[in-house]
Amino acid sequence: MNIKKGDIVIIKTGKDLGKKGKVLRALPADGKIVVEGVNIKKKRQRPRKSNEKGQVMEMPFPLNTSNALIFCSGCNKGARLGSKIVKGKKVRVCVKCGKEF
Repeated sequence: MNIKKGDIVIIKTGKDLGKKGKVLRALPADGKIVVEGVNIKKKRQRPRKSNEKGQVMEMPFPLNTSNALIFCSGCNKGARLGSKIVKGKKVRVCVKCGKEF
C-alpha cells in the first residue's frame, strides 16, 4: 500500500468525488484508509455514566485505498506513484513530474 498516514489524497470515486483530505489512519491489513472530512457517517453513542446523555456523532469511516490518489502539488492533481532510489533510500515519486513525497 503506497498511501501513508499524513499524506494528502484526492478521492476519485463515490459520493465524495474530487474532495481532498489528510490521511488520519492507514489500515494496510484491510487495504483501507481514513481520510479527514471524507466518508462521514453518523454513529450513535450510548451514555457511559448514569447522568450522561447519548449522542449522535459524525465521524470519518474507512474507505478503500483504490478510491484515492495522492495529491501532487507539482502537477496540481491526483498522481500515481512510482519509486526511485536516492542516496541509498527508496522514495516515492510522482510518475508524471518526478516530485518526491
